[in-house]
Amino acid sequence: MADGEARIRELGQPGDLGWVVMAHGEIYAEEFGWNTEFEALVLQIVAEFARDEPAGPSAAWIAELDARRVGCVFCVADEAPGVAKLRILLVDPGARGQRLGQRLVATAVRFARDAGYERMRLWTNHPLAAARRIYLEAGFALVAEQEHHSFGVALTGQTYELDLAPCAQPTGTERPAATTSRNQA
Repeated sequence: MADGEARIRELGQPGDLGWVVMAHGEIYAEEFGWNTEFEALVLQIVAEFARDEPAGPSAAWIAELDARRVGCVFCVADEAPGVAKLRILLVDPGARGQRLGQRLVATAVRFARDAGYERMRLWTNHPLAAARRIYLEAGFALVAEQEHHSFGVALTGQTYELDLAPCAQPTGTERPAATTSRNQA
């Protein structure tokens, strides 16, 4: 699967929302042994996004390879004013190695910056080493860690933040696809 044409497009085609939930559930169970608690969390995140009642500008993207969904990322408003949250980054194992994760993160960071957010925050867990490398490459810094037991396993939760000041530039090379963000004012 990893030799075709890759593109990033805005989420919005029929099946996108369900694919995000299903892919997270299946991939995280296979790779990390996480149970359906994680899939339920992803379902909650996707449902909140789909309700179209965000507190601020929000958008989501799908990575495709040969017209097949292989990745995603969401950018939504945090509870804190001026802060965007990067959520549920995923790249299918068969599509890794093409910098799709970096392109997805760069697209979300660019959106957040263009939407006027001052900071971007994300929460992840310690086993997600490939994602951590992407976040660090994009300029995120680890600001907090906390041990917890979730998704059927013991984990160390990690919070990363990125300053979105105009002088700070994302590291990705792809411009976001034509973005029609929701509730952007």
